[in-house]
Amino acid sequence: MASIALVRDVMSKDVKVVQSDSTVKEVVATMNKFNIGSIVVVQDDRPVGIITERDILRRVVEPCLAPETITARQVMTSPVLTISETASIEEAAELMTKKKVKKLLVISNQKLAGIVTLTDIVTQVPTMLSILKELFRPYQGPF
Repeated sequence: MASIALVRDVMSKDVKVVQSDSTVKEVVATMNKFNIGSIVVVQDDRPVGIITERDILRRVVEPCLAPETITARQVMTSPVLTISETASIEEAAELMTKKKVKKLLVISNQKLAGIVTLTDIVTQVPTMLSILKELFRPYQGPF
């Protein structure tokens, strides 16, 4: 029997971060460098927010603000939603659905351990379905 998939099994561990006083221009440069659509904002090594491409479009581009004069703190979404690395992916999916978000920061020992996204969870569905398929196979016992 397969074990329950945990957040730590599907999360991305190499989380890119920026400081809260970084400019949006620096934030975008970092996101472009690593080809990512979101970035975690930290202050004193603590996650305090997250910036997505949508945040930049809504809070900087649409109002025509200068990205070199706006800080990460001014455009980030805060507070951040977190989940334990030992939570099941079902719990993560339920929290995402309830809060209407696509990303959760993963915490271990009160430190940032990773990020889990809707895509990370959806990629596990085929594996789960193949496991459940075993329930529908006829019993092929010794008699």
